[in-house]
Parts: sequence; C-alpha cells; structure tokens
Amino acid sequence: MSNTTNRYFLGVVKLNLPFRVEQVELAPLVFVPAFIVTLYILAGIAALIHGPAEPAPQEVAESVEEDIQEKPSGIKVSNLVNDVSVEGGEIDLAGADTERMIPKLTEYYNKNHDCIGWLKIDDTVIDYPVLQNKEDNGYYVYRDFNKKEDDTGCIVMDADAEFGTGTKANNYEDGSKPSTNMIIGGHNMRNGSMFGNLDLFRKQSYTQQHNIIKFSTLYEEREYEIIAVFLSQIYMPDQKNVFRYYTFYEANSKEEFDDFIKNIKKLQMFDTGVTAEYGDELITLNTCTYHVTDGRLVVVGKRIK
Repeated sequence: MSNTTNRYFLGVVKLNLPFRVEQVELAPLVFVPAFIVTLYILAGIAALIHGPAEPAPQEVAESVEEDIQEKPSGIKVSNLVNDVSVEGGEIDLAGADTERMIPKLTEYYNKNHDCIGWLKIDDTVIDYPVLQNKEDNGYYVYRDFNKKEDDTGCIVMDADAEFGTGTKANNYEDGSKPSTNMIIGGHNMRNGSMFGNLDLFRKQSYTQQHNIIKFSTLYEEREYEIIAVFLSQIYMPDQKNVFRYYTFYEANSKEEFDDFIKNIKKLQMFDTGVTAEYGDELITLNTCTYHVTDGRLVVVGKRIK
C-alpha cells in the first residue's frame, strides 16, 4: 500500500470515530454472591472486546426515520470558535497572501494557521471552519480550533487534498489549483454537531432541500451541487476488488474520473438527477456510520460556482 493510502487509513479511520473508549471502573457490589459478580465482570469484558452487534444493512435503511427524529439539531459554530485565542499572541502571517483573503477568514487564519476555509450548508448545523494539517492528518481528531483537547474535534480536509489558493475566475493563475476531489471529514457526534446530522442526507427529500454545499477557501467562495449520497467503508489493505472512494484525489485521465463517478452512482442511495463530467471539481464529505465495521456515510458534490 502506498504511503498516501497508509497515512489516510491510519488518520481518517481515527478521524471519524464519534467517541473515544475510556477506561471503566466497576464499583464494588454489595451483598451479591461472588459467582454473580464474576459473571457480571466477564460479560462486561466480552462487551468491551466484541463491541455492540452491527445492525444488518436493511436495518440501517429502516432506521433512517428514527435517527432523524431522535438526533438533536446540533451546536452552532459561533459557540465553538468565536472566542478562541492562540497562545503567544498574534501569529506571523508571512507566507500567506492576506491581502487577497476573504476578510472573515483572515480573522480565523490569524487565530490558527491550519484554517484553510469555511464549510456551510444553509439551514443546517454544518457551518464550520475547515482545518488541514499537512504533517499530521489526525491532529484535530481530538483537538478543537484552539489546538486544545476536545472529543468533538474539528472539520478537517484530508492532508493529501489541495484546497487551491487560486481562483477559478483567473484560471488559477493567481495561485494553485484545487484537487479534483477534496475530501473533508468530521465526527458523527451524537449531539448533532460537526457531521452529526450528515445522516439526514440519507433522505432524498432532505437532500433535495439542502442540495448546495458552500465551501469558501481563504481566497474564493465556491458552491457545489450534491450528485450522490452513499454508504461505504474503510477497507483493509488486503481486500481486493473494492471501491476505495477515500483514495481518489486527482483524476489523471478521463477514465479515472469516469470510473469514480460510475462507482459512486452505483452505490448511491437514490438518484439525485445530477452527475459530473471530466474537468469538474468535486467535494466529498464523509463521517462514520455503523452499517458495517468502519462504515462511512458519504456525500459528494460537484462545483457549480
């Protein structure tokens, strides 16, 4: 396996975990026969080793309505990053073209150099800064915008993707061009924050009403129309003849691009009525789900603005 795939496998698998398993200490049981205590402890150990039983795929589909009804609406980003500050005072912005930056994002970049853009889907809780650490793909797994420990983590662009410092209006001659496909991940939080409500897009009606993904880089505002929503998983390195959507960043040929589109359309949960062609720019949002081991819910959009 290539270094790129290996780093993604190690980083993104960890990135999308919705929670961290903590050590559990059992309180003493009083007036209970010793054999019952022993059985209780053994059962607990077995549960920790094997984990909860995975639901069958059909059960996942049948539970969509229940999931939508039960999951909270989430936490707005204004409660998470507006008051952050970086230890040591103001950051030196040398190396970044701050004169071309979108003013709002200049403020966040000043607070954290890893901020490379902003992700928003209107009328949803998804309204967050996007971070990228080229040296450590898993850096923000359990760190907040201010680089402090936090189980919520951040919305993160994969280290092997390029967001592009140029603008399409100038044919990217004023900076770098983005990857064919930018992959962005976030925790599937039970309180609905981060990508906790991405599973709402399993419903065709919801996707139709929220079909535009807005991603602003430091220098340019972009919009993407959703072309596919599907379930997948992170595969083991030795698994053959499987579609690894999470390794597709750059289409070096029309055949590579068309193969990616063909595969996501084959997996899509419903027909969006929208497709993409070679030369289009793509964005992929993904978070963990539990229909299989290391399952993923994936939303792909193509750039329209």
